[in-house]
Amino acid sequence: MSDRSQNETPLVQFSERLTNSAAFGTLFREGMDLVEETAAYLDGAGRTEAKVLERSVSLTYATESMRLTTRLMQLASWLLLHRAVKEGEMTLTQANREKTKVKLSAADPGPNEMIEKLPQHLQDLIVRSMALQGKVRRLDSTIHAAPAERAPIGNPLVPQLNRLKAAFEQ
Repeated sequence: MSDRSQNETPLVQFSERLTNSAAFGTLFREGMDLVEETAAYLDGAGRTEAKVLERSVSLTYATESMRLTTRLMQLASWLLLHRAVKEGEMTLTQANREKTKVKLSAADPGPNEMIEKLPQHLQDLIVRSMALQGKVRRLDSTIHAAPAERAPIGNPLVPQLNRLKAAFEQ
């Protein structure tokens, strides 16, 4: 194979393969399970727990449950977008354009002293959603990192030797 054809072979980007990994599958299931669990809690036991809270904590409950829901919807959007890449429904380039609509920094929770007054189950959901957000952010930065410059392949002296050879052939 000539030096030229070696330098023109396309690089295989690891980031393009991450959505097909077992790690992504696990993260996807974890995210979707958390969305379902949160919805069930907020519509069931959470509603009951919220009714017995004092007024100031009740306001915090409403605020934090909205933040939690917003955070999880953004994470679910990101996960579904990248599942579409995995399923071949869109390319990573298309997903990169679409992901600009997803805010992975959305809805961080309020001060800890307010969160600590909330029902324990809601606190646990908030903590788990923040952990999930951290994992998604790390994966996002890996998947959508700019491709690295291609390192030269072969002996770096070859171009110099070719020039010498050409000079002596004249």
